[in-house]
Amino acid sequence: MAFWSSTSVFTSKVPRKILFMFTLSLSVTYLFYSLMSCYNSFQFQENYVYQGRLATEETTFVTLREKLYSTSSQVYFDEEFIERTATEQTIAVSSVRNSVGIDERTSGWARAQAATTSSSSSSMMSRAAAGAGAAAAAGEQEHPEFSTTDSELRRVVNCTSDYGVKTLPQAIIIGVKKGGTRALLEALRVHPDVRAVGNEPHFFDRNYERGLDWYRELMPSTLEGQITMEKTPSYFVTNSAPKRIHSMARDIKLIIVVRNPVTRAISDYTQTLSKRPEIPTFEVLAFKNRTLGLIDASWSALRIGIYALHLESWMQYFPLSQMHFVSGERLIVDPAGEMAKVQDFLGLKRIVTDKHFYFNKTKGFPCLKKPEDSSTPRCLGKSKGRTHPKIDPDVIRRLHKFYKPFNMMFYQMTGQNFQWELEEDGNSPGSRD
Repeated sequence: MAFWSSTSVFTSKVPRKILFMFTLSLSVTYLFYSLMSCYNSFQFQENYVYQGRLATEETTFVTLREKLYSTSSQVYFDEEFIERTATEQTIAVSSVRNSVGIDERTSGWARAQAATTSSSSSSMMSRAAAGAGAAAAAGEQEHPEFSTTDSELRRVVNCTSDYGVKTLPQAIIIGVKKGGTRALLEALRVHPDVRAVGNEPHFFDRNYERGLDWYRELMPSTLEGQITMEKTPSYFVTNSAPKRIHSMARDIKLIIVVRNPVTRAISDYTQTLSKRPEIPTFEVLAFKNRTLGLIDASWSALRIGIYALHLESWMQYFPLSQMHFVSGERLIVDPAGEMAKVQDFLGLKRIVTDKHFYFNKTKGFPCLKKPEDSSTPRCLGKSKGRTHPKIDPDVIRRLHKFYKPFNMMFYQMTGQNFQWELEEDGNSPGSRD
């Protein structure tokens, strides 16, 4: 009671106008410092003065695209880090929407740009309580999206809105598993005109019932002139995928990374073996009857490599002009050459060149050179570059014989000779997955 009495006396003695002016001055001061803090982020040009937002949307688009071209990242992201932060990325999506309240199109672009460094991962973890529901909904996604812009551009994102829009992909890497799809995707993401979701949506094989709106929401926001992409290697061997993708976009561009089917099968087995050491040997799984030499083509590791069989389904819906085949072998020995062809196919300027790559002898495949703001170059993680188990040469010979007619058919269908028959002499090519 004494407290309330003293308060009443105080308010009766102090005129309301003085209290009002005092409160107003504090509010104006706070607003001034907030605007100044945000203004400091804008260092593009002197004439871009922050007044609650950038001067015009048109000039901002030009500036952001120039920034993307000048500061594109040159790095493969470690897959262990990718897998570790996948859940955190989904949590951050939910948290941004709930706490900031920016509209759907803006939140996607800001979310993708702000998620590029490990320092942002720690802030994502602090939002776990707000985004637990979103994390559960994304349980099947394997990798998060990373931006290719630098820290300065990420600071700008925090002060701007209404830039970028989510669209359905204009190109998809549809296969094949263990062919080199992850390496291709990460190299493509160096290009400033490519925006790709890092995880595998599995929309057209596992999540189709969720609808196109759900699928679109997974995509990163893009500026005008940028291409939206995703990769899910299992699409190539999913019977329903061609029709479903065709119904979404008849003019979509499809990229298929293929590799010697024998080496691909061994790589597939090596990956499974690392997760389940108790499985039978490769020789046991590859044959229905080893004595009679009967190959078990129902084993998924072998069936995926019958490329002609799967391509036939796609050619019922798409012409070859909308498909581009990448050689997994040449992607290792000449990554810049393969990337040049892919960029041409996508109608992109050839920005990703040989200056972006170096060969990592330990891994056994090319890596992207480090960006300017990183102390060390980065390659794909420990799940890539495993040494293949030694396989009986007779088994490899029989598998080459099994695949040969299918390979010849595939060469005729695509008009390309991948020369896998030159590798029939042993287990040397692609001895790492």
